[in-house]
Amino acid sequence: MKTVLITGAARGIGKEIALELAKEGYNIVLNFNKSEEQAKEVADKISKLGARVLICQADVSKPEEVKKLVGGAVSVFGKIDVLVNNAGISLYKLLIDSSDAEIQNAIQTNLNSVIFMSREVVKNMLQFGGGKIINISSKWGIVGGSGESVYSAAKSGIIGFSKALAKEVGFSGINVNVVAPGVIETDMIKNLSMQDKKELESQIALGRIGQPSDVAGVVKFLASDEASYITGQVIEVDGGWGV
Repeated sequence: MKTVLITGAARGIGKEIALELAKEGYNIVLNFNKSEEQAKEVADKISKLGARVLICQADVSKPEEVKKLVGGAVSVFGKIDVLVNNAGISLYKLLIDSSDAEIQNAIQTNLNSVIFMSREVVKNMLQFGGGKIINISSKWGIVGGSGESVYSAAKSGIIGFSKALAKEVGFSGINVNVVAPGVIETDMIKNLSMQDKKELESQIALGRIGQPSDVAGVVKFLASDEASYITGQVIEVDGGWGV
């Protein structure tokens, strides 16, 4: 039985990925930072699907907590076959209005967490001859977003890091890929007005805002054996936004 560790899995895209992979029979390591009640609700749904689930609280922007998270997962399931780095926060603010603390928090949570998690999990994967790392970036990491320069920088950093890591660990049988969602119906856009959403939809070729399930389906494929010859790639899940 394969095991997947998903960061930021209590809500939104992370939650949907956890449920989708639970349906495929994976053991689920469900990480959360502050959303404990929501994490428990997701874990309950996973259990009802017949999958084993381990809930782990950790702030993955902190390397010492990352080590405890990965160590706890390995102690229960023995190894980690798939890592999905999904945890992230938004920072919708002009750069000149962003404080030092806000900038550092955005970089730590969105980018450094991916680096810290990958470092620890790769150590485990090397012992077992392979694995899959799937990093959730953003369309804004490719094209940049006005008013989201720091967020865009962090998400762009994920792409550069992933391409480099794919080269670094490829000969060890580890695949590293990126999923870059566009506008997805999650808490990150909950404050948008209906008019703003309509404007966004008009820029999307498929004419609709994406759902977390749209992203989860791609992650499921990248985690599967069918994607064993895919690495170092960025898959945009954006409905044709900006094409």
